Amino acid sequence: MKRCFLFAVLLLALVVLGCQNLSNPVGTEPADTSTPAPLLKGGFDEFGYNYQAHIFNGRYCDYDRVIGGPYEDVTLVMKWNEAWMSNKDTDGDGNYDRHLGFDTYIGSGAWCTNHQSGGEGKDHWTYFVKIVAAPADAVKEGGYWYAADGAMLGPDIWGQFIVVQRVESGIGVYDKSPVGPGLGKW
Repeated sequence: MKRCFLFAVLLLALVVLGCQNLSNPVGTEPADTSTPAPLLKGGFDEFGYNYQAHIFNGRYCDYDRVIGGPYEDVTLVMKWNEAWMSNKDTDGDGNYDRHLGFDTYIGSGAWCTNHQSGGEGKDHWTYFVKIVAAPADAVKEGGYWYAADGAMLGPDIWGQFIVVQRVESGIGVYDKSPVGPGLGKW
């Protein structure tokens, strides 16, 4: 149990680090265009990304667009909406668009999910997290986001986002937003 939790924390940290440029299409900050993901017409690439369908379905070790590495036995499924990362390049810069029509992700309605699993038999584990962009009128205080009416929305992650739900095998649901774990609310 403790091992799964530590692994999930490590996995989330690695996803955060990998989300800082376009080598991972589900990034959280404005794109670092030094390593852009290729603009593809459709279908899955060799790493597990299908940009047109807004999904990655592959091995955790390949999320960084480099085949192989640690955690080859961990499956990762990431899904995101058009506001998180578009499947278009509307400004012609050669990169997929992010937080369309907004200066940052805040208020954009962006969301993503990550579902990881590994192990076999009684050692099988799963970890799932839902992340949403903070609403435009939200306030961050003490590591949590709050709505304009003072309602707590959930813990901060990556500065512009809220964790609205985490679920881990053996632990169950935690970090569930008091206003609900749904996607697309804001």
